[in-house]
Amino acid sequence: MSSASTDRLATPSPAELTSYVGRRDEGADVRRLLGKARLVTLSGPGGVGKTRLAWRVVRDVARAFPDGVVFVELAEVRDGALAANLVADRLGLHDRSGLSPMRQVLDHLRNRALLLVLDNCEHLIDACAEFVAAVLTDCPKIVVLATSRQSFALAGEHVLPVPPLPVADAVRLFRERAAAAWPEAANGASVSEETLTELCDRLDGLPLAIELAAARIRSLSPCQILDRLTSRLTLLTSGLRTGPERHKTLRATIDWSHDLCSPSEQSVWARLSVFVGSFDLEAAQQVCAYDGIGEESVLELIEGLLDKSVLIRRQQTDGVRFQMLESLREYGQERLDQAGDRGRVSRLHRDWMARLVEQADDEWVSGRQPYWIERLGHDHANLRAALSWSVSEPDEAGAALRMAVRPIEYWLLRGLAGEAGTWLDRALAATPEEHPDRARALCASALHTLWQGNQEKMARLVSQAESLAEKKADEPSRARAMHVRSFAAMLAIRPESVDLAAATCAAFRALGETRAELHPLFIHGVSVAYRDRDLDAARRSLQRMSELTGADGESFYRAMSLFGQAMVEVAFGDVAVAVEAATEALRLDLRVGNQQGIAYRTDALAWVADRQGDHVRAATLFGIAATRWERIGLAPEFAASLPHAKHTAAARAAIGDTRFDRAFDAGRAMPADEAVNYALGEPARKPDGVTEKKLTTRETEIAKLVAKGLTNRDIAARLVISQRTVDSHVEHILAKLGFGNRTQIAAWVAGHGR
Repeated sequence: MSSASTDRLATPSPAELTSYVGRRDEGADVRRLLGKARLVTLSGPGGVGKTRLAWRVVRDVARAFPDGVVFVELAEVRDGALAANLVADRLGLHDRSGLSPMRQVLDHLRNRALLLVLDNCEHLIDACAEFVAAVLTDCPKIVVLATSRQSFALAGEHVLPVPPLPVADAVRLFRERAAAAWPEAANGASVSEETLTELCDRLDGLPLAIELAAARIRSLSPCQILDRLTSRLTLLTSGLRTGPERHKTLRATIDWSHDLCSPSEQSVWARLSVFVGSFDLEAAQQVCAYDGIGEESVLELIEGLLDKSVLIRRQQTDGVRFQMLESLREYGQERLDQAGDRGRVSRLHRDWMARLVEQADDEWVSGRQPYWIERLGHDHANLRAALSWSVSEPDEAGAALRMAVRPIEYWLLRGLAGEAGTWLDRALAATPEEHPDRARALCASALHTLWQGNQEKMARLVSQAESLAEKKADEPSRARAMHVRSFAAMLAIRPESVDLAAATCAAFRALGETRAELHPLFIHGVSVAYRDRDLDAARRSLQRMSELTGADGESFYRAMSLFGQAMVEVAFGDVAVAVEAATEALRLDLRVGNQQGIAYRTDALAWVADRQGDHVRAATLFGIAATRWERIGLAPEFAASLPHAKHTAAARAAIGDTRFDRAFDAGRAMPADEAVNYALGEPARKPDGVTEKKLTTRETEIAKLVAKGLTNRDIAARLVISQRTVDSHVEHILAKLGFGNRTQIAAWVAGHGR
């Protein structure tokens, strides 16, 4: 697969809220190395500015990588085994049947040309080294930029030490940060250059240390900062701590900043270090409010830590969140351990996360579903941490069982069936047979396993669940096990799927579990149409499913019911209804970012186009869907085998292999936004201020011939004009449309020729 045939991946650079000082030479060195080396590691102590330098370089070099840039922040994981999972998540990959996360990543990157940035590798150095070595070996076009306090020691690695700032840049940084905190303080006539030079020299030019010191400018003058810092650093560097002097200086600076906090702020700092990634005020209150700190005072204490640059404020669409720099988080965890409070805070953190997923589960089929999808995405690193603690602590794995199944749709929507199954397997191994949540967890694990295509393991898990349900007369678990079996039968195109799904629906209806009935209704509706050609029964099941989702904004099951309707109508009913249902389902999936749903719905629109006789559009849509199927790690032959095979073969037979393949490749080559518009039947949107120049009649004629795969020489012969004239026309077409290659012309023709 060429790079032109993939969605261009990009990690948007964060807005630079503060000025970028210095690093011109280092930036040039990194850019130069990235032009000739495949592994560049920025090394240096914590707080020296490795991550900020990496972001600046990414901004400057992004255009040089045809398939974009992916920035992976590894600080949010502590288990080396999850490093590949996190990379897969950042790449937008979903679990692929039978493949490990590392193999998924390698398969995805093998023919792509992108820059992979791995940030904060030192705590996972062995796992990262193994991963990077595999990427460099299997993926010849990938370039890796890493930041780490320790190099990988791999062949071909170019290590670029990131030094402290030179004195002049350090002073400038202090002045700018101090002026931002209090304009009069750092720029007054009484502040001598000598004082600031000595201050920055004592801080060894470390940007983090300088920013922490500058944050004190509202309460201390530069001279007072210098006096206090000098005595404090001398004391700490004469202690027993080993390591480079700059590490000692950073620790001394953090110690000093810690001492400037009130006792309550110090306690909150330590307690907040349990969070991985970001957190909000409610979460902070749940974890920090004990032993003399009330919920009402947590906000004030957080504001104090923001003032002291211990916390960073992040504005998200769902509200304000906070984050702690990793070096400050590690320091807080040390303090937490010294206080003997790690277990208590970790349990509070886990209990907060358990309540969060329980609330999300309770409100999943509601208008708040989009909120919960985004919210759980923000807190996924915290969810991992809570699950990890629960399965590692004695007698706590039961909580992991409950958390990993709630809400089960979130794991599926994110494409994390494999990860969910792993957590459930670990929790099941650590809980006794008589645990009340065991049967439900077994059914959830079986469902995730089914999505990965492991029928043998799925059957074993379902049998265990059925045995427990029978032993305890657990009717909900009996129904859940039957649900999994009905879905497995549907995917395998076995006739018993109809009766199993009908029995499952009846069981959940009798139990009053409306939400649990939704997916079985989909299974029944589709299966009864294909097995019995009973269109009325199919429509009744899918209509009930639609009605049960409600009218208050639920998207996940509403889109699924519409997709079922499209499947039934395109095969046996009204094709106009099918196209309307599939289009609306796609819009709903785009709204919540359901990548799995987008693949299904795009494929369905290809079926519709084939049945309507628009075979070129069908082939183009199959090409667009192929990119989506690959991204989520599913094969359409497994996920939607009958209609996919039928309409692919029909479209290919109608227009021939050459035209089908050309349109299919054009679909794969479409940029993501253009592909979405094409699937929805909408005109391609141009960025503000950009207009697409109209082609002349001759240019349009030549563009269509280019789309058919003809060379310039072939076009010249067909039109009886010189090849030089054709060359000129093709250049004009590329310039007018803003394209860089002939494949993009083919995609444009596929999208505009109708």
